Amino acid sequence: MSGAAAVAHGVVAAALVVDMPAGVPVVPDRETAHDWLLEELSRPEYSTTPSLLERLLTWLGDLFDGLTLGEGRFPLAFVVVVVVVLVAVIAWWVAGPVRLVRRRRRSAVVLGDDERTAAELRASADAAAARGDWSAAVLDRFRALVRSLEERVVLDERPGRTAQEAAHDAGTRLPTVAAELHDAARLFDDVCYGTLPAGPDDDRRLRGLDERVGALRPAPLAAAASGEVGAG
Repeated sequence: MSGAAAVAHGVVAAALVVDMPAGVPVVPDRETAHDWLLEELSRPEYSTTPSLLERLLTWLGDLFDGLTLGEGRFPLAFVVVVVVVLVAVIAWWVAGPVRLVRRRRRSAVVLGDDERTAAELRASADAAAARGDWSAAVLDRFRALVRSLEERVVLDERPGRTAQEAAHDAGTRLPTVAAELHDAARLFDDVCYGTLPAGPDDDRRLRGLDERVGALRPAPLAAAASGEVGAG
């Protein structure tokens, strides 16, 4: 008889002796014996499988069991903390570039098939601000800024241009406000995708940027790389 069979036989025998209900035959049929065996083995005292946490701690303990520092040994808690920190650093390092790429790709198209002039977009932004719809005001305010740059031929009319692309292209011609343009583009994306609620300060900031951009003379295309720009 094999070891497993012997254990099963012993369990069934124990069940027959200890838990035998009154009037039940001493020798059960095959199906009844099988059911009794499964019921008996399902009890907690027969479970010898360690939990996932126990296996992890055992693995870490075995891994660093021989690691010593001076005359003392690294405590297991210290080792666990070090491993967790290393995993977190690796995850951050791997996910960081992915987040940046995803952020660039999700920049929203500024104008799409919107054919309104800069003046019409500014009027729409003013109307939205007057009724307290700051999100609509911010979106149309940025669209007005980009449309005005197209009307002044600072930007070429390009269907499907995103907010970040518009900020990059305009910042090349208007380097003194390049950082503000990129901030405005990020605000446009956040408001457009609903991840950031707009407020009156946001609309005021874009209004001021629109006015400053309108007062700047863009650098010639040949000189844009050198950052030459002046007031006009």
